[in-house]
Amino acid sequence: MIGTTGLHNLRVDCIVGIHPHERETPQTVCVDLAVDYDFAPAAASEDIADAIDYTAIADRLTRLFETRRYQLLETMAEESAAAVLSSDMRIRAVRIEIRKPAAVPAASAAFVRIARERQS
Repeated sequence: MIGTTGLHNLRVDCIVGIHPHERETPQTVCVDLAVDYDFAPAAASEDIADAIDYTAIADRLTRLFETRRYQLLETMAEESAAAVLSSDMRIRAVRIEIRKPAAVPAASAAFVRIARERQS
């Protein structure tokens, strides 16, 4: 019983960007995350130990973004996907979109989007 859980619009203030002002002043990134895994054990037990804890994933990504000081959203996305997949072997796939609202004044946000699957 494969299902998807995730986060919509996780907001993290962090250093991200290549321009000098972006290297000094934190800015907000917004993250959408979808994780695929087998829901059957969690649905049967109603025990968080049998589910993927999206709060723990949010905390992990927040710590990563706040400490890593990325230059490119592409690197941020790849490392985020790797961190999520390595956090729990039950996760089969992850899809992530990271938006940077302040990147381009004439746009509501710049973004990257990736999908990664666990390799057997």
